[in-house]
Amino acid sequence: MGNLSINLNMENKEATKVGKYIYGIIRNQGNIDLGPIGIGKRGDSVYGISYRNICAIVSNSPVIQYEARRVNLTAHEVVLEEIMKQYPVLPVRFSTIADTDDDSGIRKILERDYTRLSDMLDEIDGKKELGLKVIAIEEAIYPYILEKHADIRALKDKLIHLPADKTYYQRMKIGEMVEAALQKEKDYFKNCILDRLSPLATDIKINANYGERMLLNAAFLIRNETEADFDEIVSELDLQFGNMLSFKYVGTLPPYNFVNLVINI
Repeated sequence: MGNLSINLNMENKEATKVGKYIYGIIRNQGNIDLGPIGIGKRGDSVYGISYRNICAIVSNSPVIQYEARRVNLTAHEVVLEEIMKQYPVLPVRFSTIADTDDDSGIRKILERDYTRLSDMLDEIDGKKELGLKVIAIEEAIYPYILEKHADIRALKDKLIHLPADKTYYQRMKIGEMVEAALQKEKDYFKNCILDRLSPLATDIKINANYGERMLLNAAFLIRNETEADFDEIVSELDLQFGNMLSFKYVGTLPPYNFVNLVINI
């Protein structure tokens, strides 16, 4: 999907000035009121501002830079989760605040960029993002490596009764061999999982792993009608590899990994 950059020419204002915090863009013409769940713990109402058939989800907010702390990130995500119960949403970057104190300023943005926003909404219509993290279980993966890789097992057995101070370099060599074998096995499991899930996705984003035991950190964009099939395959993979791998599966997320909607202010 394409990137969207919306530039707003804004002057420096006092931190107390009230603007419009923008959470996301949806396809809608009617009234939307999600209640007092706006970011910042002020009890600001979250509502929709429409132009033609697209709508920005906003709340009043001081024109400040919100820190990326859990309380603020959670407040942002809660709004998107609520709106996603009814509509596909284009998520806007965290802490995006338009320096306008009335709805007309937001409508001008929607009017100016209507075509591109509408096209992006068409691209995500009927789709959702699902997340999957897969981590090797430490208590299982290392015995598995020793069992599968005879050269490592043989060297380890050879050194088991020898003094540690006389086998330092050999033990370092075992560590290097285990690390290489672990990467090989991680690649094998990763490819097995992706081979099963990829045919059901319209797009896939492979994100960076964190920790030496993580082998997959992926986001999948799928059509709503294929979600049940996707769930079933994840369950089958969990049954197949569950003694070796831990599956962290998260469903129905805003499509952060497939939409880059930025409002530069």
